[in-house]
Amino acid sequence: MATSPPNSETASHSQTPGRSAVCPWWLLPTFDNPLRRLIQNPHRILIEWVRPGDTVVDLGCGMGYFSIPMARMASPGGKVICIDVQQQMLDGLRWRAEKAGVLHTITMRRCEPTRLDIPEPADFVLAFWMLHEVPDQAGFLAEVQAHLKPAGRFLLVEPVGHVGSTAFQRSVATAEQVGLVVTGKPAVMASRSVLFAAKPPAGSS
Repeated sequence: MATSPPNSETASHSQTPGRSAVCPWWLLPTFDNPLRRLIQNPHRILIEWVRPGDTVVDLGCGMGYFSIPMARMASPGGKVICIDVQQQMLDGLRWRAEKAGVLHTITMRRCEPTRLDIPEPADFVLAFWMLHEVPDQAGFLAEVQAHLKPAGRFLLVEPVGHVGSTAFQRSVATAEQVGLVVTGKPAVMASRSVLFAAKPPAGSS
């Protein structure tokens, strides 16, 4: 039985060009570990927005800290589309998802630095502690907005120690400029967070 997730021999071990300070895969255990659940429990954070049958998108999914719990929450009948720029992250996610028995609920996609390539409309989209790594936030957020279902929600969460209030508010303003609407500010430990909905079509009530 495997005791650790496999490393990809074909993917580059360097940071991806075009991204700013992408978290390398080998640093993930420093904040993706069982102790983190004491302050950031995925089920407790997300259960209000992820339900059975939902199509969920986890952007910058890493090795599945949120993807695997969301796969359980979206079952039966739902799915989690996990998108990351680093193949090593997706390799680790596959190993973890298979071990957790949820691989059948998860679709993995490696994206380009300049395009998310979300494949279908989503009921819920999560970007947790990763937007600050994106150089073109307007393009990123516009793609999220374009793929939210009419009743869909997008949760943006950034680390409070790494992203200052001014920078976070700039990101929120950019999201509003591309058509996202703030609907709440959920409390997430050690984080700044905003919940968005897609702007309704012109003339709708």
